[in-house]
Amino acid sequence: MPFKISWLKTLLLLVSATFIVSCSENETAQVKTPSVETEAIVLDVYKSPTCGCCKDWISHVDDNGFQSNVHNENDVSVIKGKMGIAPRYRSCHTAISAKGFIFEGHVPAKYMQQFLKQTHGEDVIGLSVPAMPLGSPGMEVGDRFQPYKVLLLKKDGSYEIYASVNSYEEQF
Repeated sequence: MPFKISWLKTLLLLVSATFIVSCSENETAQVKTPSVETEAIVLDVYKSPTCGCCKDWISHVDDNGFQSNVHNENDVSVIKGKMGIAPRYRSCHTAISAKGFIFEGHVPAKYMQQFLKQTHGEDVIGLSVPAMPLGSPGMEVGDRFQPYKVLLLKKDGSYEIYASVNSYEEQF
């Protein structure tokens, strides 16, 4: 009886063999194990139930260290108003961290993580990418990209430029 092996088992065997050879060739190679520090950052995300780009942005942040609790709202402007987001800084969805910081619109996870590691004064409410720039996370359309700014929003309605994103690759 011929020995049959599935393509998946073959792939797993090849990957395992490659890993073993790689580790044995490099005496300093170490196997990385997940640490307790990699626990996902929980966000409450408020969006329209029919918005496709919001779903794509949520996938982006969930793939990059966040866990989204999605709240479908027919009128997200109520949440935006409660959180102090001036109309000129608004976009299609609002995410709120456990510490009460907001992330408005298509803010890349990279900048959200950076922001949450920093200390901010009580006048800071969060980050925003106003409108919906082409090529930002969740707004991918082929290879089209529109440079944009990530804004640091303050309670008094003012802002500072937190980051300038000039290429698609800079977002990751």
